[in-house]
Amino acid sequence: MPPSSTALARTTVFAPRLAALIGDHLGRDVFRLEPDTIGVAGHEVADRILAARRATETERPTFKPLHGRSITRNEASAVTRTVGNDVREALSGPLPGEADLAGSWPLRGHLFLRDLILGRDPYRLRMLMSRNLELTPKLTWSVIAVGAALPGWPRPGDRLTGLAGRAAQAKGYQERRYAMGMYRRAAAPVCFTVSTLVANALWLGSPFGDGTSNRGIILESLRLLPPSWNILRNASPEYPAIDDRIGARDDVLLLPLLSHRDPALWEDPDTFRPDRWDDLDPDTAPGYLPFGHSSERCWGRHMVMPLAELLLDLVRGAGLVVDPAQRTGRVPLLGLLGVEDVRLVRPS
Repeated sequence: MPPSSTALARTTVFAPRLAALIGDHLGRDVFRLEPDTIGVAGHEVADRILAARRATETERPTFKPLHGRSITRNEASAVTRTVGNDVREALSGPLPGEADLAGSWPLRGHLFLRDLILGRDPYRLRMLMSRNLELTPKLTWSVIAVGAALPGWPRPGDRLTGLAGRAAQAKGYQERRYAMGMYRRAAAPVCFTVSTLVANALWLGSPFGDGTSNRGIILESLRLLPPSWNILRNASPEYPAIDDRIGARDDVLLLPLLSHRDPALWEDPDTFRPDRWDDLDPDTAPGYLPFGHSSERCWGRHMVMPLAELLLDLVRGAGLVVDPAQRTGRVPLLGLLGVEDVRLVRPS
């Protein structure tokens, strides 16, 4: 189904460095970005690089070392399963009956998800979901330091989410700081990513036809505006052997932002077409990496898709539309790629 005339009237403005990436390197496979960094957008080279070795602890997007303490794969896996269980429990119960999803997105969607999934957790933990904490790591750690020091720490017997239940087991100030940091590391990306993804989808394609599936809308949004738009791999001896344009000391930045728009891989690459996913498998489509490579998929993908489809379904069911007066959406240079302010309103 072609995009609506309303959606076609909108202009997406990328931050200058993102616009330069697209303008200068779209369709290229391997190119130098910085004196010590190679960009890779060709899907064959990217496949070989990502399959060459597993991500190190500093390359993992979520479970990097916390307070100088390594997060083992077993711990990361256990925390992810815990969050997944919390999401499934939230989806199995009644949804908030009077949720108002009009307003500025992705903030509005983020707050809805925070309350849906984590609503029964104590304030000192839920406050870690604030998008204001994205402004600076120093602010985040200041909030954590205060929260860990305050009396009245949650107890394991309290009615909590599974993730907060893990935090409740912490003993002593340092362990509490670590537990609060892990709570944010695990829960915030789910709320941030899903709300950003749905905001992107609404900006790119709404209003949607009645027969357009939420799944296709989400997959197509992930293609044109992938929240995880780059994948970093530090210099490693495997990479020069894969492509001699990569030096022994070069870091490698893989760019789904470009491979998702490569005209050699996609028909009408710049057009929002949810129906293309009627015949495509997102797990095998060449160059499609919204959740990483098949050798090491993002553990959170099984939470992101159902939450995104639910949120999109609620917006569509409420009849909300992108403000007709909004013609420009800006995409800043941030780790999580998305339109910074999509204004949803009720049709007049």
